[in-house]
Formats: sequence, structure tokens, C-alpha cells
Amino acid sequence: MLIDTHAHLNFSDFKDDYPEVIKRAQEKNVVMINVGSQLSTSERAVNIAEQFEKTYAAVGLHPIQLEDFEVKEEGVSFRSRAEVFHRETYELLAAKKKVVAIGECGLDYYHISQERDIFDVKEKQKETLQQQINLANKFDLPLILHCRGSKDNPKDAYLDLLDEIKKNLPKKRGVLHCFGSDYEIAKQFLELGFYLGFTGVITFDKTGQSQNVISQMPPERILSETDCPYLTPEPYRGKRNEPVNVEYVIRKIAEIRQLPYEKAVNLTASNAKALFNLAI
Repeated sequence: MLIDTHAHLNFSDFKDDYPEVIKRAQEKNVVMINVGSQLSTSERAVNIAEQFEKTYAAVGLHPIQLEDFEVKEEGVSFRSRAEVFHRETYELLAAKKKVVAIGECGLDYYHISQERDIFDVKEKQKETLQQQINLANKFDLPLILHCRGSKDNPKDAYLDLLDEIKKNLPKKRGVLHCFGSDYEIAKQFLELGFYLGFTGVITFDKTGQSQNVISQMPPERILSETDCPYLTPEPYRGKRNEPVNVEYVIRKIAEIRQLPYEKAVNLTASNAKALFNLAI
């Protein structure tokens, strides 16, 4: 069993064919968690989970959804509409049977517009994160955390996230999704009991940073994910990503850890089951 702990079949990229994408994944014995980034995609994640076996949901509000702006990067293009975190509405979603986490939530300083008051934007992100930590604690659920530093200081958001977590430690901890910092930062999250999630980025990372983290960290804290439709791994870069491609992430983890592929499959699956309490 392969587990994609972070997918977005609830996004518009899959609106016309998500049942077919799920079928392809199920034929390869891939279990997935579809992760919300705002209310609409959180609701969609729950609806998809209720329709399909071995498909789960996370609900939450992404930090970049707190502002109005347009995102245009390699393989990513969308317009963000400002949204406010309504706890009561998210509580209704969090209570659903197949919701296994709160998120994705966290801090993102990369996309803050220079036209905005940067301090105000960061404070709003931190306040919304704390609301979601409280929600996770109320429902005994782990967090799926997004973190991305500013262009001129890639570690700033990670350091602020550590501070916010220490103020209000999530009972069930969680995962740093698409972890993108160095081992110095990784170690601090690991010491707090968090897992680290890795995407297709590790198949084409030329910096050696992800390999360094994966090779040193405790194996029982490694999670596999796709972040589809984004971050497509080699050998399919340039195409829309899908949960079935989590295989290539796990193969790279196996290579880095010098494990047989099947052992890496079992390792990442066991870790995902433990964190998200998956009864599969």
C-alpha cells in the first residue's frame, strides 16, 4: 500500500476527471488524503472522501488565502481571494468521519505583496494558525502545516512557525508538508514530535538539501506526498501530477535511505497510518 498524504484532487485542475484519477490510483493501491486550502476546497475534500474508499480529507485555511492576490510560478497559476477563518463552519467539517487532519495551515512569507503592511499580514497568518491549532486540539487531530519563507530569508517563516507551535503545542502534532529547509531547521521540528513530508521535489533537487535531511532524520517520521497537481516528480515533470506518482517519491526515499523499495513503501505507509490514525 502506497500513501499520498497530501493531494489536491479537490482543486479545479481535477474538476472534470477526479473519479478517473482516483481509479488509476486505486488500481496501484494508492491511498490518499485530499487537503483543503480554504472553505470550498475543504468541503470538496470531504465530499470526495465520502464518495470513495481509501480516500480521506483534511480541512483548513491556507495562509495565502487570507489576502487578495495572484500567484504565478512554474507549474502554478491561480488567483487568491481573501477569506476569514470561521471556526464554527470548520468545526462542522472537522467532525466528519473521514477527516483525519486540520490543514493545510501555517505561514507563507514568500507571496506577501510589498504593497501590503508586511507586519499586519504576518500577524494575521499567525492568528489564523493559532485558531486552527485550537481546532485540531478540540478534535484530537494532527496538523498539516505549510511553511514557506520570504525570498530574501528562506528560514524566517520556519523560525516563526517554531515559535507559534511552542506557544500552543498541538496535542497530536502533525507534519511539515513539502519540507523545504535544512537539517538544522528539520531537527527542531523533529524534536517537537513532528513528521516531515516530501514531494516530487526530491527527485530533481540539485542542492542536496532534501537528501541531507532524509538521510539523517529518524525513518519513522518520513511521509510521502505528491502535492498534486503540483511538483510532479521525475520522470513526468511538466505534466499534471497525480497521486499515483507518489511511487516515484517513495523510490527516491528508498534510494536516499539505501532501502529496498518495498521496505520504503511499508515505512512511509506505517508512518502515515500512525500520524493520521488511518484504519486501513
